[in-house]
Amino acid sequence: MNNLYQALSHPVRRKILKLLNAGALPAGEIAGHFDVSKPTMSGHFNVLKDAGLIQAERDGTTIRYRLNVSVLEEAAAAILELMGAGDATPKG
Repeated sequence: MNNLYQALSHPVRRKILKLLNAGALPAGEIAGHFDVSKPTMSGHFNVLKDAGLIQAERDGTTIRYRLNVSVLEEAAAAILELMGAGDATPKG
Protein backbone atom coordinates (compact mmCIF):
# COMPACT_ATOMS: atom_id res chain seq x y z
CA MET A 1 0.00 0.00 0.00
CA ASN A 2 2.97 2.34 0.59
CA ASN A 3 3.90 2.13 -3.10
CA LEU A 4 0.36 3.11 -3.94
CA TYR A 5 0.34 6.22 -1.78
CA GLN A 6 3.82 7.20 -2.99
CA ALA A 7 2.62 6.85 -6.58
CA LEU A 8 -0.44 9.00 -5.95
CA SER A 9 1.53 11.66 -4.07
CA HIS A 10 3.03 13.34 -7.16
CA PRO A 11 0.91 15.63 -9.37
CA VAL A 12 2.54 14.40 -12.60
CA ARG A 13 1.64 10.81 -11.77
CA ARG A 14 -1.92 11.79 -10.89
CA LYS A 15 -2.23 13.55 -14.26
CA ILE A 16 -0.87 10.47 -16.04
CA LEU A 17 -3.60 8.41 -14.37
CA LYS A 18 -6.20 10.97 -15.42
CA LEU A 19 -4.99 10.79 -19.04
CA LEU A 20 -5.13 6.99 -18.98
CA ASN A 21 -8.65 7.05 -17.61
CA ALA A 22 -9.83 7.72 -21.19
CA GLY A 23 -7.98 4.63 -22.48
CA ALA A 24 -4.54 3.21 -23.25
CA LEU A 25 -1.97 5.62 -24.67
CA PRO A 26 1.56 5.36 -26.06
CA ALA A 27 4.31 6.59 -23.74
CA GLY A 28 5.30 9.33 -26.19
CA GLU A 29 1.80 10.74 -26.32
CA ILE A 30 1.59 10.81 -22.53
CA ALA A 31 5.02 12.44 -22.29
CA GLY A 32 3.88 15.17 -24.70
CA HIS A 33 1.62 16.53 -21.95
CA PHE A 34 4.59 17.30 -19.68
CA ASP A 35 7.66 19.48 -19.83
CA VAL A 36 10.04 16.93 -18.31
CA SER A 37 12.87 14.78 -19.65
CA LYS A 38 12.38 11.23 -20.95
CA PRO A 39 14.26 9.74 -17.97
CA THR A 40 11.99 11.65 -15.58
CA MET A 41 8.88 10.36 -17.37
CA SER A 42 10.30 6.85 -17.31
CA GLY A 43 10.76 7.19 -13.56
CA HIS A 44 7.13 8.26 -13.14
CA PHE A 45 5.96 5.31 -15.27
CA ASN A 46 8.07 2.93 -13.16
CA VAL A 47 6.61 4.22 -9.89
CA LEU A 48 3.09 3.78 -11.27
CA LYS A 49 3.90 0.27 -12.54
CA ASP A 50 5.50 -0.74 -9.22
CA ALA A 51 2.32 0.36 -7.43
CA GLY A 52 0.24 -1.71 -9.87
CA LEU A 53 -1.66 1.35 -11.08
CA ILE A 54 -0.70 0.97 -14.74
CA GLN A 55 0.27 -1.86 -17.07
CA ALA A 56 2.67 -1.61 -19.98
CA GLU A 57 2.17 -3.33 -23.33
CA ARG A 58 4.96 -3.38 -25.89
CA ASP A 59 4.05 -3.18 -29.58
CA GLY A 60 7.29 -3.19 -31.53
CA THR A 61 9.18 -0.13 -30.34
CA THR A 62 6.10 1.49 -28.82
CA ILE A 63 5.06 1.06 -25.21
CA ARG A 64 1.38 1.64 -24.49
CA TYR A 65 0.22 2.19 -20.94
CA ARG A 66 -3.17 1.17 -19.61
CA LEU A 67 -4.82 2.03 -16.31
CA ASN A 68 -5.26 -0.85 -13.85
CA VAL A 69 -8.68 0.17 -12.55
CA SER A 70 -9.01 -2.63 -9.98
CA VAL A 71 -6.04 -1.31 -7.96
CA LEU A 72 -7.50 2.20 -7.98
CA GLU A 73 -10.86 0.85 -6.84
CA GLU A 74 -9.20 -1.04 -3.97
CA ALA A 75 -7.31 2.10 -2.91
CA ALA A 76 -10.46 4.21 -3.00
CA ALA A 77 -12.32 1.62 -0.93
CA ALA A 78 -9.50 1.53 1.64
CA ILE A 79 -9.50 5.33 1.95
CA LEU A 80 -13.28 5.44 2.32
CA GLU A 81 -13.09 2.76 4.99
CA LEU A 82 -10.45 4.72 6.89
CA MET A 83 -12.68 7.77 6.77
CA GLY A 84 -15.64 5.77 8.03
CA ALA A 85 -17.72 6.20 4.88
CA GLY A 86 -20.79 4.01 5.07
CA ASP A 87 -20.26 3.48 8.78
CA ALA A 88 -23.22 4.61 10.89
CA THR A 89 -21.18 4.54 14.10
CA PRO A 90 -20.73 8.06 15.52
CA LYS A 91 -17.17 9.34 15.51
CA GLY A 92 -15.47 10.56 18.61
